[in-house]
Amino acid sequence: MALKHHERRVDDVVILELSGKLTLGSGDVQLRQLVTDLLGRGEKKILLDLNNVKYMDSAGTGELVAAYTSCNNSGAELKLLRLSGKVRDLLMFTQLITVFEDYSDVAEAVHSFDQ
Repeated sequence: MALKHHERRVDDVVILELSGKLTLGSGDVQLRQLVTDLLGRGEKKILLDLNNVKYMDSAGTGELVAAYTSCNNSGAELKLLRLSGKVRDLLMFTQLITVFEDYSDVAEAVHSFDQ
């Protein structure tokens, strides 16, 4: 199952709602392209909604880190929203949960960009 996405905006924050698998060959390259496109459009506030990402492997984890780094290098912010159980477990296991800001509430996440 390929990674699917839906883009929406709340104020000046772009929310990418992702669903499917974020794995090698299935979603990793897509995620990179989505973030690259957003940065190319000048977006500075990006939320990745991972509620419907049911599985993520090391390639998916690597792409999350790469997306975070690309955003930081471009003067943008990337935060995570509504981590699914398996994704949260993986980020906790790898201790990457300490790198990302993650939120369970959309309004709280959007507001966090203005802090």
